[in-house]
Amino acid sequence: MTQDEGKICVYYDGACPQCLRDRQTYEKLAGKAGNKVCWVDITDQDQKLVELGIDPTKALTELHVKDENERILSELDAYILLMSHVPVLRPVAWLIGLPLIRPLLASIYHRLVNRRLRKSGRL
Repeated sequence: MTQDEGKICVYYDGACPQCLRDRQTYEKLAGKAGNKVCWVDITDQDQKLVELGIDPTKALTELHVKDENERILSELDAYILLMSHVPVLRPVAWLIGLPLIRPLLASIYHRLVNRRLRKSGRL
């Protein structure tokens, strides 16, 4: 579980089919900008996550991204950072950061993730 110099590092649930599709979509949209992202599957990596300061349970329920300055961002902050690296996604990053939209999206996001984890027996 390492981070390449100058890259952001996305900690994602590799056991989640939707997460894998989201990663593939991001990589397609990012093109060469995607080279600035390293992807780390958190499956069975609880101890490594703890060493990074990430709660393993939260890692399943919220996206976590380590930025270029080694700060760990989670939930919508992580999505905003990730999207801001791709020109076509920057407007979406701006939109989801708006004060009226952000709480609504956070609520929807958590409901969907918790439902997915309950269905798979991992919550």
